[in-house]
Amino acid sequence: MESLEKHFLIASPYMLDPNFQRTVVLMVQHSDEGAFGLVINRPTEKLLKDLWREVHNCACDSEEPVHLGGPVPGPIMAIHTDPTLGEKEIIPGLYFSLKNSLVDQLVRQQEHKYKVFVGHSGWGPGQLERELKVGAWLVLPATTEYCFYDQSEIWSVVTHAIGRDLLVAGLGLKHFPHDPTVN
Repeated sequence: MESLEKHFLIASPYMLDPNFQRTVVLMVQHSDEGAFGLVINRPTEKLLKDLWREVHNCACDSEEPVHLGGPVPGPIMAIHTDPTLGEKEIIPGLYFSLKNSLVDQLVRQQEHKYKVFVGHSGWGPGQLERELKVGAWLVLPATTEYCFYDQSEIWSVVTHAIGRDLLVAGLGLKHFPHDPTVN
């Protein structure tokens, strides 16, 4: 199977696992050895300033929510648009950082967009492929815009985009307006 890095996994309407119902997962890594991603639309009640005080015992002024990247525990990580603090470029203009020093610098700046995560989504060898085969996930190329889209609407927006793409491909259309009532 082709790597799903640079893609979103969108929980299908038939996803029964409560950890992933109506989620959009940004795939950070995918190989024969397994897969790693971050749920981008699960903000927690905890604010970044509170997490920073607990974990680093120092102040951080950010009122941004901390996101639950998935059910697998792990270190604090971030996706963001600052190329100087990126450890890995996920898609053009979107970066991943795991090192505490980089995430600390990121949350103290105000020029670049970012999301901070606790936990992640992980799959063992072949596990994600099996889930895809039974229709648990839909796949869409990732965009920076969708990563920072309104979290309460992103699942509906990306499932609509997938449906639109399938309709256009199925009908063999070259041009299809975003609003088909406008002809």
